Amino acid sequence: MSAPAALRFAYGTNGLADHRLDDALRLLADLGYEGVALTLDHQHLDPYAPGLAARLNGIRRALDDTGLDVVIETGARYLLDPRHKHRPTLLTADPAGRALRLDLLRRAVGIAAVLGAGAVHFWSGTPDPDTTREEAWRRLVDGCAETLGHAEAAGIDLAFEPEPGMLVADLAGYRRLLADLGRPDRFRLTLDLGHCRCLEPWPVADCVALAADRLAHVQIEDMRRGTHEHLPFGEGEIDFPPVLRALADAGYQGLVSVELPRHSHAGAESARHSIAFLHAAALADSAVHDALTLRTLRESLRSVLDQEHRTRLTAAEDAVAAVGPAALDRRFPAAGREYGRGPLPGWADWAVEDAVRTVLLLALTRYGTSGAALTAEAAERYAHGDAAERRGVLRALPFLPVGARAAHLTDDALRTNDNRLIAAALGPYARAHLDQYRWRQAVLKCLFTGIPLAKVAGLHERRDAELARMAHGFAAERRAADRTVPADLWLVATLDN
Repeated sequence: MSAPAALRFAYGTNGLADHRLDDALRLLADLGYEGVALTLDHQHLDPYAPGLAARLNGIRRALDDTGLDVVIETGARYLLDPRHKHRPTLLTADPAGRALRLDLLRRAVGIAAVLGAGAVHFWSGTPDPDTTREEAWRRLVDGCAETLGHAEAAGIDLAFEPEPGMLVADLAGYRRLLADLGRPDRFRLTLDLGHCRCLEPWPVADCVALAADRLAHVQIEDMRRGTHEHLPFGEGEIDFPPVLRALADAGYQGLVSVELPRHSHAGAESARHSIAFLHAAALADSAVHDALTLRTLRESLRSVLDQEHRTRLTAAEDAVAAVGPAALDRRFPAAGREYGRGPLPGWADWAVEDAVRTVLLLALTRYGTSGAALTAEAAERYAHGDAAERRGVLRALPFLPVGARAAHLTDDALRTNDNRLIAAALGPYARAHLDQYRWRQAVLKCLFTGIPLAKVAGLHERRDAELARMAHGFAAERRAADRTVPADLWLVATLDN
């Protein structure tokens, strides 16, 4: 699997303002997120409300239970002033106002230390109308230096965000501020990828490379050039696969947090859509299996074919590579008849015809077919094929450089009542590309239909507490109906094996 799959995605609670915090954390964990960007605000964690220590202990337990990492956000709109959005700031002329913002940042650092947060995120704000840029800059440097002292004492990174329309709006502004502060190690950067598209002079992926040495946090959403509006993925102009590859290539290990603060009205669906989009983009046009696994498949296939059939298969692959999809029209359906339907040595539940169909589909990449076009060809063979041809497509998916584009074929197979298709659909491709909700439902279907759980790729690594709860419920229903409980249910009903 390609390196971008190692990126750790999170979601901002400012996009789940209508959810209780415990519900939001559980939702994100169930969807497959690995972290949360927690905004200090009245909805979820008010740093000024009574009982802060007890509330922090409860949140710490919830984070531990869900396995989510956390960063602390301080960009609440009306936390400090109910009448003026994002006020006061570190630039505010009134010393009392600046003191309020400094107190919030001090509290945020303390909260981050208690929760084990990776960073505290903040921005500069905008100057008052009667404040010169020189005065505003001096106040910003002084405020950052004071906050930095608290952060260094607590061992917490500050993650400063350039924000369109604010005093520090871009990467150049951050670099100037960093220099004026003396380049302290704890004064790091939040890079908002949408902002890069909005106003930076470089492509978004280049911005990642330029900022890589200072990154403590990354925010992600779609956006259009010149318009500061956080958009759901697919509604803006950013080409995400190269951006995510740039983050992975830079060795970034922090959270990549979805920032959709105006979508709380559809928070659950936005979170679901976002994680599916990001996983697909991170794995776009990559294969699940590596070259060594493909070589092993080819060697197993050669071991079971005689010389005549080896020569015939090589000629068939060359024809597909030279002519393209039309060369598959006869050869793909005829794989079983021409090469055999017996078992493939060393490949559990694989037939020889499955391997033949896999290498024939792979030959399309030599013709130049890839990505969406290769997915469409696989989908065409699946849609018009018999059960054996469909199984061959499903077996081939983890070898094809299509990323998550073909997940709809897996979904279709899982909706059938053909146990052979269901088992084929739950191989390495599903392990890599099915979200946690759909994967759990698929495992439960195996229990219903009697498919051995040993056939589910990645069962041990992907099973979780929610699947265990579902399995116990299934077992209780079976016992109540005086029906047999599958003997392998214990593989998912407990997590201590």
